Amino acid sequence: MGYKFEYMTQEHAEEIAFNWHYDAEYSFYNMEEDKEDLAEFLDDQKRGDSNFFVTKDNDAIGFFSFNRVAINTIDIGLGIKPNLTGNGNGLELLKAGLDFAKIKYKPRKITLSVATFNQRAIKVYRKIGFEDVETFMQDTNGNRFEFLKMTFQCQQGESLCD
Repeated sequence: MGYKFEYMTQEHAEEIAFNWHYDAEYSFYNMEEDKEDLAEFLDDQKRGDSNFFVTKDNDAIGFFSFNRVAINTIDIGLGIKPNLTGNGNGLELLKAGLDFAKIKYKPRKITLSVATFNQRAIKVYRKIGFEDVETFMQDTNGNRFEFLKMTFQCQQGESLCD
């Protein structure tokens, strides 16, 4: 059975926000670390219809957000359930998310931003074809962090673009 994407419900959002906790430096991704992000994530109106809860074989796997930033460009955000990180699950989840984006949004370009310390995620993004664009500093979680902006540019004939 494949991945299932469903609109994120309030129950899903609360499950992620209050029960998904990452260890060590990855605690940066705990929703409770940034009160503004947490409030937005828990607000059904602000989440809108761009956030999806992902399951595989009826088990929670992760979540995606897809935000149109230009006519042919989607910016994505994603998270994988903490107990599934670091075990090779990210590539498969990312591929499923890109396939979903292809069908729903038909982008020519996909962008994302990732904290530069998260080298295991960056490795997965590069493996699938994302390229580095630039680094930038952003205030979040009560501090200032460096992020890497990455892009996946579709080429004619690529499955993502067909």
